[in-house]
Amino acid sequence: MSRHRQLAAILFTDIEGYSAMMQQNEKQALTVKNRHREVLQREHQRYHGRVVQYYGDGTLSVFQSAVEAVECALAMQSAFLEEPLVPVRMGLHMGDVVFDEEQLFGDGVNLASRVESLGVAGSVLFSDKIKDEIANHPEIKTYSVGIYRLKNIERPVEVFALDHEGLVKPTPNSLKGKTEEKKAPPLRTAKRAPAKSIAVLPLVNLSNDPEQQYFSEGVAEEIINALSSLKNLKVAGRTSSFKFSRETADLREVGEKLGVSTVLEGSVRKQGNRLRITVQLTKVEDGFHLWSERYDGSMDDIFAIQDKIAMAITEKMKVTLLEKGRGGLRKRPTQNTEAYELYLKGKFYLNRRGSYIVTGMKYLQRALELDPNFALAYADYADANVLLGLYGILPPKQVMFKGKQAAEKALQLNPSLCEAYTSLGSYYCYIWDLPKAEKHFLKALELNPNHAQTHLRYGLNYLAWMKGDFAKAEEHGRKAIKLEPLSALCFGIYAQILHAGGKFKEALAACKTGLDLDSYSFICNLYEGYSYLFLHQHEEALAVFERLMVLSSRHSFAHGALIMTLCKMGNIDRARAELKELKERASREYVVCTAIGIAAGWLNDDLDEAFYFFEKGLNEHDPLLVSLKYERWTPETVRQDPRYQKLLDKMNSPDKPFSDSLYKYGFGI
Repeated sequence: MSRHRQLAAILFTDIEGYSAMMQQNEKQALTVKNRHREVLQREHQRYHGRVVQYYGDGTLSVFQSAVEAVECALAMQSAFLEEPLVPVRMGLHMGDVVFDEEQLFGDGVNLASRVESLGVAGSVLFSDKIKDEIANHPEIKTYSVGIYRLKNIERPVEVFALDHEGLVKPTPNSLKGKTEEKKAPPLRTAKRAPAKSIAVLPLVNLSNDPEQQYFSEGVAEEIINALSSLKNLKVAGRTSSFKFSRETADLREVGEKLGVSTVLEGSVRKQGNRLRITVQLTKVEDGFHLWSERYDGSMDDIFAIQDKIAMAITEKMKVTLLEKGRGGLRKRPTQNTEAYELYLKGKFYLNRRGSYIVTGMKYLQRALELDPNFALAYADYADANVLLGLYGILPPKQVMFKGKQAAEKALQLNPSLCEAYTSLGSYYCYIWDLPKAEKHFLKALELNPNHAQTHLRYGLNYLAWMKGDFAKAEEHGRKAIKLEPLSALCFGIYAQILHAGGKFKEALAACKTGLDLDSYSFICNLYEGYSYLFLHQHEEALAVFERLMVLSSRHSFAHGALIMTLCKMGNIDRARAELKELKERASREYVVCTAIGIAAGWLNDDLDEAFYFFEKGLNEHDPLLVSLKYERWTPETVRQDPRYQKLLDKMNSPDKPFSDSLYKYGFGI
C-alpha cells in the first residue's frame, strides 16, 4: 500500500447531543445532520478543504493552510449559529499526518481529536500549533482557554478559542474532555491482558454514502462472531469494542480498558456493487503491525471475501495468538446477498435499542422473505419481538409468541445458536415457566459462555426476579461486565439485580459507572433514580425521573417511577394528576399495565384499581409482572393484600393464562 506523509491542518467536527436528539425526534435530528453536512461541504469548497471522512454525526477533514482551516471553521460555526441552530463542536491542530490511500492517521490526527473533545457547541477551539501559524493574521481574534494535559499526549497543550462576535466563548480552564486518565471505575481491572486476546474496532465507512455505516459495522461484527468461535482466544465484546472509533482510538487505551493485547482495525468502501475491505492487526503494547491486507471484490463475493478475511486472521492468529490454533469459524449465514444486507441493517437498528427495534424488525422480516432458511435472521427477529414486549413498545400478546416461534425456527435450522436459546429463556421467564426458562438459559451458556446478554437475562429475569437468588444473579451480572466492560446496559442491568437484592448504594455506584459510559442510558437513569429513592434521597430521585420523562418521551416505566417518588415525598395531589394522565394515555396507546398498577398501589387510594391493572397485565402477558415478587418497588400495602398471593399463584399454576395456546397472534413475518 502506498503511504505518504505531509503537514496539514486537521479539523474534527461533531454534533453535540446527536444520539439523544435521534432518540427524541428522529426527523429533527436528520434535518440537523443534513444542514451540518450542507454547510460543511459548501465552506470546505470555498476554503479548499478536503473532507477525508464522515463518521456518524462527525467529520474529519484536512487543509493545506492553517489560516484557511480557521477561516473555514469560523464561517461554518457562524452559519451553524443561525436558525435552524446546529450545535457543533470543532477542534483544530496543525501536525504531521500519514495518508494510506483512503485513510488518515498519525499523532497530528490524535491531538486534533483530543482538542475537539474539549469543544463547546458554538465555539472553535485549536491547538497552540495553529495559533503559531495564524500569529501574523490580526484579523483572526483569539484568546487562550488554558493549558491541558490531553490523554496520551506527552506534552501539555495550550488551547485557544476564536474570539469573534456571535461565537460561544468558553471560560478559560473550564473545558472537559479527553484529558488525563481518571481513576478506573468500579468492577474494571488493570490486570495484564492475556497474549491470546483481541478487540475488533468498528471498521471505518469510506463509502461516499454515510448511511452505509450499517454495512461497515456489520462486517466488523461478523469478524467478531467468527473469532469468538475460536477456542482459547479472548475476544472483546461488540458493545465495548464499538465504543472506540478508528479515527480517534488510542490503542493502549483500548488494550487497558478491554483487557486485550491486540487490536484489529480497518475500513470498508462500498460503491454500488464494488467492495474494498482493508484490515490490519496491531500489538497494543508497542503499536507493531503484525499483519495487514486489502481485499477487493463485489457484493456477489461478500461471503467469499469474509471467508478469506476470517481464514487469513485465523492463520495469522495461529502464529501470533493461538499458536497451534483451535476451533472453527461460523458457517455462512445465507447465500442470498440481498437478504444478508437487509439482515445487517436489521442488526444495526436492533443494536440502537428503543423504538429503533421496530425499524430493525422490519428489515429482518424482509430478509426472511428473501431467504426463509436464514437462521441468524430468525434468531434476531425472535429477540426483537421479545424486547418489544419487555420494554412495552408493543403489546406483549402481539409480539412475545412470535418471538418464541421465530427462536424455535432458528434452532430447527441451526441448533447451535446461543442467541435463540436466550430468547426462549426470556420468553419462558415472562410466562412464568421456571423449568423451561432455566433449561434454555443453561443451554445458551453451554453453547457460548461468553455471551454477555445471556448472563444478564439469566441473572436478572430468572435468578433475581423469579428465584430470588441474588448472590448467584450478581455473579452473572459481574461476568457480563467482565465480557463487556464498556457497556452501559451491562452496568444498568447489574444495578437492577443489586436493587432487587436491596443493595441500593451498590446499585447507585453501578448506575453512575454506566452513565459515565452513556449519559442517555434509559436503564442506568431509571435505576439511578430508584437507588436514590430507596436511599431516601427523594429530591435527587425526583430530579432524575423528571429528566428521564423528557429523555424517554414519558415512557410508562419513567412515569410510574415519578408517581412513586411523588407519593414518597407526600405530594399526593400531583401524584394523582400524573396517574390520571398515565391512565388516559393507556386509552389511546399501549401502556404497560403493571406500571399503572404499581403506581396505583403507591397512591393507596383504592387497591382495587391496582389489582385491576395487575389482572389486566396477567391477561395481556405483561413481562413486567415477573418483577412483582422480589422487586422493591412493589408497595407493602399490595404485598399484604390477600389478592397478591393469589396473583402469584395464578402466574405459577399449570392452567395459568400465560399458556401458549391462549395467544391470539400466530407467527408471521
